[in-house]
This record gives sequence, C-alpha cells and structure tokens, in this order.
Amino acid sequence: MSDAIENLKAAQERGMAGRPKEGGFPYLAETLRRAGITRNLWHLPSCQSIYLTEMGPVAVPGTPLIDGMAEVPPFNREALISALRADQAGRSTFPEFLQASWKAGVVGYDIDLIGRTCTYHGAGGETYVESYPEVEL
Repeated sequence: MSDAIENLKAAQERGMAGRPKEGGFPYLAETLRRAGITRNLWHLPSCQSIYLTEMGPVAVPGTPLIDGMAEVPPFNREALISALRADQAGRSTFPEFLQASWKAGVVGYDIDLIGRTCTYHGAGGETYVESYPEVEL
C-alpha cells in the first residue's frame, strides 16, 4: 500500500472517530486537510471519489447509486440545499445524502479543503457553492 493511501485511510479513520453527529462534515474535512489532502472530487452516480493529496492522488471506488442507464434528474438547487441541511443536522446518513443529491440533479461535487468550500455540479453546467466553517480538532 502506498504512503498516500495509508495516510488517507488513517486520516479518514481519525476524522470519522471524532466526528460529531450534527455538523460532522467540517470536522472530517479539517482532519483530512491537516493530513495533507487538498481536494476531494466526487462523481455521481458512480460514487467514485478522487482525493488530491500532497503525497499524490488516490482513487476510491464506491457503490453506484443506479444500476444501468438512467436519465439524469434536473438540477434542483432547493432540493440540494434541503439534502445539505438534513445532513448537517445529522438527520441523514452519508449514503442517504448522496442519493438525495443525485435526485437533486447533482452529477458531481468538488470539496476544496484549503478554501473550505463545496461546489456541486449539475449535468447542464449548473453549480451551487457552499462554504463550511473552520473547526477546532
């Protein structure tokens, strides 16, 4: 296993272990940032994730949200914000958040761990950007 993969796995484990149920994402993101991860790129509906790290990029396959061909839902900013607020309040699991994001027309998102922003993308070029707060670990 490469140093980049070992570092990412260790940071994810630390971040998940200390993450509060409500508002847990900023805690996880800060743990990753301190471990040298600078970006996290998600591709829906495949749920493949690419982590850009100071030690090199790491690809992480996920469990797809769909089976076979499917029409992409139209981008719905309000539905996405609703999914985000439910996740931030601890009212959804991460798989539920991914499914709700897909249903809101999100085909990918880009987490800038240095700038503390998440940019959500629709298939037609639509975007929604949300900042998240700095947290103390």
